[in-house]
Amino acid sequence: MVSEAYAMANTAAGQAGGRPGYETIVMLVVMFGIFYFLLIRPQQKRAKQHKQLLEALKIGDQVVTAGGLHGKVAALQDDVITLEVASGVRMKFNRSSIVSTQKEATQEKQ
Repeated sequence: MVSEAYAMANTAAGQAGGRPGYETIVMLVVMFGIFYFLLIRPQQKRAKQHKQLLEALKIGDQVVTAGGLHGKVAALQDDVITLEVASGVRMKFNRSSIVSTQKEATQEKQ
């Protein structure tokens, strides 16, 4: 009786698909491709642009921080940037908190 149950299960699986697993693998590859082109690749592109922006900073640039603070770069160190936000008022920020330069912000509005 047990051998009859196995025999019936095999014929039911054989009639249902014929190619077990190929459709699943193809769908996984397609889903990964969609995630790569819609999520991963654009994020890598933005990270590369942000890195180039931080490397190109120089003293005197007008920048905007992630918190929305506008200021002029007064000093540069490895991971710390000193911004002058008003005459005689200097604040230190992590380099990674710089979002854009002032000229980039005005170009995006146009």
